[in-house]
This record gives sequence, C-alpha cells and structure tokens, in this order.
Amino acid sequence: MAKAHKYIFVAGGVMSGVGKGVATSSIALLLQARGFKISPIKIDPYLNVDAGTMNPTEHGEVFVLKSGLETDQDMGSYERFLGRDLNTENYMTGGLIYKTVIDRERALGYGGRCVEPVPHIPEEVIRRIKDAGEKDKSDITIVEIGGTLGEYQSVMFIEAARTLKMANPDDVLFVLVTYLPVPGKLGEMKTKPTQYAVRTMNSYGVQPDIIIARGEVPVDMKRKEKIASSSGMRVEQVISAPDVDSVYDVPLNFEADNIATIVMKLLKLKSKKPVDLAPWKGFVRKTKNTKGEVRIGMVGKYFATGDFVLADSYLSVIEALKYAAFHAGKRPVIDWIAATDFEGTNAAKNCAKLAQYDGIVVPGGFGARGIEGKLNVIKYVRTHKIPYFGLCYGMQLMVAEYARNVLGLKGAITTEIDPKTKYPVVAVMPDQQVKLDAGDYGGSMRLGSYPAYLKEGTVARGAYKAEMVHERHRHRYEVNPEYVAAIEKAGLVFSGISPDEKLMEIAELPKLKHPFFLGTQFHPEFTARPLTSHPLFDAFIKACVSSRATSKKK
Repeated sequence: MAKAHKYIFVAGGVMSGVGKGVATSSIALLLQARGFKISPIKIDPYLNVDAGTMNPTEHGEVFVLKSGLETDQDMGSYERFLGRDLNTENYMTGGLIYKTVIDRERALGYGGRCVEPVPHIPEEVIRRIKDAGEKDKSDITIVEIGGTLGEYQSVMFIEAARTLKMANPDDVLFVLVTYLPVPGKLGEMKTKPTQYAVRTMNSYGVQPDIIIARGEVPVDMKRKEKIASSSGMRVEQVISAPDVDSVYDVPLNFEADNIATIVMKLLKLKSKKPVDLAPWKGFVRKTKNTKGEVRIGMVGKYFATGDFVLADSYLSVIEALKYAAFHAGKRPVIDWIAATDFEGTNAAKNCAKLAQYDGIVVPGGFGARGIEGKLNVIKYVRTHKIPYFGLCYGMQLMVAEYARNVLGLKGAITTEIDPKTKYPVVAVMPDQQVKLDAGDYGGSMRLGSYPAYLKEGTVARGAYKAEMVHERHRHRYEVNPEYVAAIEKAGLVFSGISPDEKLMEIAELPKLKHPFFLGTQFHPEFTARPLTSHPLFDAFIKACVSSRATSKKK
C-alpha cells in the first residue's frame, strides 16, 4: 500500500515579514536532509495573476523561475535552501486562482452549476497543491500562505487547508509563525498577540500543531508554557526563533529545537536516511570564518519606502554577492545607494565617494527615475577602473554610457527612456513592441531560461569555463543590433550572444583595459545558491578583492 502524501501549511499571525519564507525553507531543508522529497509551494493572496506587476518597494523582489513564471521572492528562498529549480506549479496567486475558476465557468466547465467562492475556490487551490506534489514526485508538500491571519484575501486559502485536513486528518499539519514583541518601555516579552493569532486561526476551524515564536530574543520557558497552555499543545511544539545574524543559521537553530523530529512524529513519518546537514554546516562556517571584508556599493532605485529602506527589492542580488564573498573568505559589506544621489549639482562630488568601494553593482529595474545618475556612476567606475557588474538594465545603461562617452554618440540611450532618441543603442524587441502596443504588459516580457554562447578569451568564458550557458531573463529591451559593430570596434566586447547571434547577452571590457567591467542582459543572481555560488559573481568578487589589495598597496 502506497504511503499517504503529507502536507504542511505555514501561516503567519500578528504581522507580515517576520520570516514565514525562511521558516518554510528551513523546515523543507531539514526534511530533505532526512531523505524526503519536498515540494514547496508559495500562495500569494493578491489578485495579481503573477508577481510581475507587483511594486518591488511594496512586495519585494520579483523572482523568475526557469520556466519564466514571475513569482514572489520566497520562491527564490526555497530554491536557494533546497538547491534545485522549482516548477510553475509551485506558485499561485489569488488572482490566478480566481481567473482559473472564472475561465472554467465561462467555458461551461462547471456544467451550468452556480459557481461560488466556497467550495470552488478552495477546490482549485487543493487541485493545484496536489498537482505540484505529483509533478515533483514528492513525499511532503509544504505550503506557505502569504500575508497574515485575519486578512480577507487569505480566507479562501485557509479554507482550502482546512478542507484538506478534514479529508486527510492524519496527513495535514499546521505551522503558525508569530511574533512576540518586547515593548521598549516595558522590557518584557508579550505573548498576548500570539494568543490572539491562535484564536483567529481557530475561528477558521484550524488548530496550529507547531508555533514558531519569532522575536528579538529567545522565548523563555515561562512564555513557552503560557503559549502552549493557551493554544492547546505541548511545550516542545513551541519553537523559539530569535533574531540571528544570518538566515542560514535558522535551519541549524530549528534542528537544535527538534522541529523536524516533531513534524515527523505528528505526521507519523520515519527518516529515509541518516540526517545529512554537513554541506549546510560547512557553508554556515564559511559565513562566520571570514578574513577581511569586501565592500560593495549597490546603486538602485527601489530602496525607499517612506522613511525606511527595503533591501528586499534586490534580495537575490544581495544573496548572490554574499555567497561569492563567503566562498572567497571575505565578509560582504553592502551599501544601498540611491541612483538619484548622482544627479544634479552634487553628482561629481558623490561620484568621487565611490572610490571607497571595492566594486559597484547596478541591478535591474524599469523606468526613467535615476537613469542619469546611474550613467554618471558607470562612467566614473569605468574611467577610474573600479570593478563594475551590471545586471539587465545595468548592462543596457553600461552600453549607453559607452556609446555616449567613447563613441561620442551624444544622448545615446534606450528607447524605453526616450523613444525618439537619435541614437537608440538599446531598443525594444519587435515582438515586444506588438505586446506594448496592445497593452499586454503582464507576463509578456522575455522571461525564463535561454541559452547563450560565450566567446573564447573573454572574462565571461573564463568565469563560466563553458562554451554555452543557460540563464534566466526578465526584460523587453535589447542592445540594438545596428550599433553592435560600432560599439565593438570602439573596444566593448559582446562576449555572450544568443545562438542565432541576434541578441547580445553579455558585454565586457577586456581585462587589459579594466579589472572587471561586465554586464549581463540576464539575471545570474536567480541561479546563485549558498552551496554553489554563481561563477560571474565569483569573478566579480575576486576582482573586487584584488582591487582592494592593489589600492591598499598604493
């Protein structure tokens, strides 16, 4: 008799942003280390059909799967922790679920019956959850429900989990991630918000089996006992999850609190193999045993959210830089710099401050804000030989800066910024123009994994040590083929190109001209993992470390 498939639902109480994604990733990693095949799923309650049209400063980074689906940043966490690619089926939004049900109704898929939020929306959610597990051929599906308890848009997903639990009472487990504040004036950790979160969960007909108690400091036994007593569970089912220096410590902290053992006991599972966390522990040791630092300035536009900074807008880039730095034995120090600081009367003065950095990154983005500032930054680092890494838009602007200041094409820019520019060195792809004219914006860019051939003797070829690579894309605009010959004649090398030789994938200056001046049309950060850092990020950090050593000698 085949063993029943198991399901774990992870929900959040009190407030968002306290680490449901990391908790989900960590539990998945610990179960994977015991031989189980895990299928992680993220449910975004938003009515967006995918994450591609969500504002990065409100929602965080858009992570692109190999398939091209634009998803929530938590999908990136799952891939990084588990060390593998995930499928389209592993992500869903409220908009996608409702659209699927409505489209099915329009096609008479319900046979003329009245279609209602319950049961038809939960039924579609359950169908997708099961499909993801079947495609992954997994033993356990772990589902993170975005948002917090009590939000109207999350109700249908909690109802789907409850329905699945009713049908499979021994095979479904609920984890509640909640926050225990320590008000500054009181100086005492308060459990009441957690108790109310449990009551809210109970009101949906769901009882948490495990509570992950987040907080600035560890949860003491007295408060564990209070939470357990008020929530109807054993004390050991309350897991303390204090703030840590690195999210990569979380799985090891969970392991010390026996969370995987508790999960397996509740789901009546036995390990398939001896626990193997050696590779992960080795990486965590690297993060703590660094010698010296490498200082990186990231110049972007998606940082400000009111009076606060949201680094999550570039989460994958930040993590990729960290992995490369740790593998180089260095502590990464990353500063977020607003591109608009390099515009106007203070542009030259602020550009001079870039000399304090070992390397500069200009990540992806859209729109005109901060563009001239980024161009000023690129010119400065090119002429002052500071290592530079441009990602997507960062490569396009690198090409525009080179065309302006080396070829002398005054005002050269992408047609995204100026459709009437005299020198459109970066232009929209013809097939994309058709979509723009039709107002087709969502999920319609060049998305997902595409191949690129690398030229011999280039920085890119040396980094990858391969003739052909596959990388993930998210863009509408490309280097204009009409300018490629002139740009290369002026010294900038297009070292990565599409198999049909029409699309420029990587641009760089030779090492003899610059220690590292390279941009990619794709997003290499999406495939960087803790245990396998990305070769281009490794090459960039290596150049930064070398540049730092050289500047110290001077």
